[in-house]
Amino acid sequence: MTDYLMLPLAVLPFPDIDPVIIQIGPLAIHWYGLGYVVGILFAWWYSRRLVADARLWPAGVKPMTPVDIDDFLVWAAIGVVLGGQVGYILFYDLSRYIANPLDILAVWQGGMSFHGGFAGVTIAMILFARSRGIAIWTMFDVISAGVPVGLGLVRLTNFINSELWGRPSDLPWSFVFPNGGPLSRHPSQLYEAALEGLVLFCVLRLLTHTFLKLKNPGVVSGTFLAGYGLSRILVEFFREPDQQIGYLAGGWLTMGMCLSAPMVLFGVWAIRRGMSQVARSPA
Repeated sequence: MTDYLMLPLAVLPFPDIDPVIIQIGPLAIHWYGLGYVVGILFAWWYSRRLVADARLWPAGVKPMTPVDIDDFLVWAAIGVVLGGQVGYILFYDLSRYIANPLDILAVWQGGMSFHGGFAGVTIAMILFARSRGIAIWTMFDVISAGVPVGLGLVRLTNFINSELWGRPSDLPWSFVFPNGGPLSRHPSQLYEAALEGLVLFCVLRLLTHTFLKLKNPGVVSGTFLAGYGLSRILVEFFREPDQQIGYLAGGWLTMGMCLSAPMVLFGVWAIRRGMSQVARSPA
């Protein structure tokens, strides 16, 4: 084993935070689940604020009402949970579920894929927008603007759970994770929380409120797609790949990179499309 895999002289102690916030009998509330709930509720609240602010929209005409956002909340929650679970099964652990199909129903055991959850919410947005006569790209923009906060919160809970940790590192901010073996590792969950959460939210906030890009349908959601994809690809160089998959294509490519690259390309296309036209008020 090479020297760089040895423990550094100074390593940050892993914080002693119980993944379970409170437990009453068989009922346990986990930080991980709370992260999803708070993230969805924030996106709901933030979306309501966006559609209520007339100055953000062409000629002050609001494309939907806060009531539409209220009604979409249930659709979004279903899309996240079902899409995230199906995505994890298909992309990350298909052989296990083929061997044990009843595990598909055991959603409390965890296993959520961002890319699957994203696909689930996208389908939900398309169906909902069509049912209400809302422009689909505008729906994408409104919802995606608040999503990074939830992404950041969930990544923080991944850190609390000591899961999805990074590759071995001797940097002074590395951690020895309780279930990550004796090696110090990159806190890749915190890298993702910063990039996918804080930085991406600030970028989208500038687009919506400073540059008023909600008037160009597709720019905000395209920036979200490209920003998330680039952030995820970058962090994948520091994140330990899933054990059941490992590295692809000669030992450097990961499944996360493969799933994120199309997001970057599609996001760039959506930005260029949106910049070439101004939103029209829905009929």
